[in-house]
Amino acid sequence: MSTRASRGSSGSATVVISQKVRVGRKDDYKRWQEKTNEVVRGFDGFQGTELYPPASDEDNEWVVVFRFSGLDQLTAWLKSNARRQLLEEGRPLFDGAPAQEVLSGGTSVEDVVTAVISHEVRPWREGDFMRWQDKILKEQGRHPGFMGSELFKPVKGVQDRWVVAFRFDTRAHLEEWLNSEARERLLSEGRDYFGSYDVRKIGSAFSGWFRFGQGTEEGAPPNWKQAMSVVLALYPTVMILNLTVGTWLSRLGMAGYLALFISNVLSVSVLTWLLMPLVNRVFAFWLLPSRARSVGVHVTGAVIVAACWAVLITVFGLTTR
Repeated sequence: MSTRASRGSSGSATVVISQKVRVGRKDDYKRWQEKTNEVVRGFDGFQGTELYPPASDEDNEWVVVFRFSGLDQLTAWLKSNARRQLLEEGRPLFDGAPAQEVLSGGTSVEDVVTAVISHEVRPWREGDFMRWQDKILKEQGRHPGFMGSELFKPVKGVQDRWVVAFRFDTRAHLEEWLNSEARERLLSEGRDYFGSYDVRKIGSAFSGWFRFGQGTEEGAPPNWKQAMSVVLALYPTVMILNLTVGTWLSRLGMAGYLALFISNVLSVSVLTWLLMPLVNRVFAFWLLPSRARSVGVHVTGAVIVAACWAVLITVFGLTTR
């Protein structure tokens, strides 16, 4: 495995690991990743993890993100015996060596759609490379959906790769930029300054539940809006199912683990095909990145959702008594 680390301005640290999984071993890999997640939770400074499956069956590259409170804590995990044993255990599942990018400081890479690009800069060309990155940033700013970019310098004594993380509001806009003639022209110029580069793409945690119609190139909302919206739809769904289907299954004497499975299937189905599309329509003014451009809209939407939470809690509190 190749490790590339870059330092930003704050104390947080994130590692982005991309790994191709052997054909037919997807379920084994997911079980291995769940075991890895259980182990990493016990390490000091651990803050969270996200797993992003391939965008298509042809693209068999899985991406996992681990977030720690600091670079020292992240390094301790990366170099630990526990992780080394897990990698050895998972080796039969991997198709080739995994690649990882370590970002120390800066903004979290869990935004809507993020690309992480690492560069092997030629010796003595660092200044030219940074000026070239300024050109890239100016050109990105002209493209639809661009949300920001960060440059992470190498960490002395760890590795010599430079890492750039940039965000777009939709995967379509990100792909448009990556395939643009302007970027190809700039890459041709930049090859004088770096020898090689790798691109990693990271999606959104709940993006499958946030679709706004055919032909709409909107991206998923920020994760905090997604979480608030999912809770708004999930809470009444679970409560109603518990009071109806759950009671009925209990009277039939069905085992708890089986009743819970049926309830989960029903709740996910209700969210996917009924409530989340409804929430998307009602709160489109707040969820759609193209509409929610002011602080007032962000705050208003959040207050309305929180008020809906309060109403639901009150209603169920009164009815269940």
